[in-house]
Amino acid sequence: MRFLIDECLTIQLVGMANDHGYEAHHVAHLQMAGTKDWEVASHAWENDFVLVTNNSADFLELYAQRDLHSGLLIVIPNVRLELQKHLFAAALDYLAESGEPINQVLEIDLDGDEVIFSVYELPGSG
Repeated sequence: MRFLIDECLTIQLVGMANDHGYEAHHVAHLQMAGTKDWEVASHAWENDFVLVTNNSADFLELYAQRDLHSGLLIVIPNVRLELQKHLFAAALDYLAESGEPINQVLEIDLDGDEVIFSVYELPGSG
């Protein structure tokens, strides 16, 4: 599994993914900071990356138009650094058990102190 971390999230998530045995890149390291969302999505699609973002509105719309993608991971709450890392670590553990999220969206949220996962197909099957 390969991850592309959007600029709205910390670059420290790259190292976390690497520590779990995954390839990961941050858009800032690819000289894509400030790039339009559709260009970031295209880069993810063309290079088989699971895109990690907290910009759900724009990327859900883009991914809904795509027939095949490697997955979209959305960190729902806009949270401070340590909590962002905690949520991503939980997502990495989840994906280690469930496998690649091909044509799926994995949303990671909080309910109090509990990490909540929501997984659904995108584009939908109906």
